[in-house]
Amino acid sequence: MRTPVVLGIESSCDETGAGIVSGGRLLAHVVASSMDEHARFGGVVPEIAARAHLQSFTPVVQEALAQAGLGLRDIDAVAVTTGPGLSGALQVGLAGAKSLAYAAGVPLYGVHHLAGHVAADTLEHGPLPDPCMVLIVSGGHTSLLLVRDLVRDPILHLGDTVDDAAGECFDKVARVFGLPYPG
Repeated sequence: MRTPVVLGIESSCDETGAGIVSGGRLLAHVVASSMDEHARFGGVVPEIAARAHLQSFTPVVQEALAQAGLGLRDIDAVAVTTGPGLSGALQVGLAGAKSLAYAAGVPLYGVHHLAGHVAADTLEHGPLPDPCMVLIVSGGHTSLLLVRDLVRDPILHLGDTVDDAAGECFDKVARVFGLPYPG
């Protein structure tokens, strides 16, 4: 029996990403960034991000399939970020992922953005200790999580920043000092 092949789609902010995984092994990973389009505003503009996802979605998925040497018919499931993130950006990714899953006749799985960050680490470093505490520090999220079994147990949020995430703070301070985006 062959190991299932999953196409993952990420569009929660300013990058459109597609990855293909099989048996815990990363077969392809493609990212298109719209950071340059946001730089002149000193931060991410949601409407610009959503438009950039519309333009990047198909080429990113096609490139990921090509990197993996696969066609859509070889995909057994599609996973897609369902939140948190920018509403318009998430809608573009979700609509595209739904279309791919429907066209391929495979199931569609929604993935919580922060769980995706945690799961991505296992591709490089192997399984996580059970249980473990995870600190996510990214542009839009600074969170402390309790993780048990990623597949069977819900992730428990122990704490999040109340206002800006660490990455947003760097961007805002950089803007005050006249430094380029991202901070």
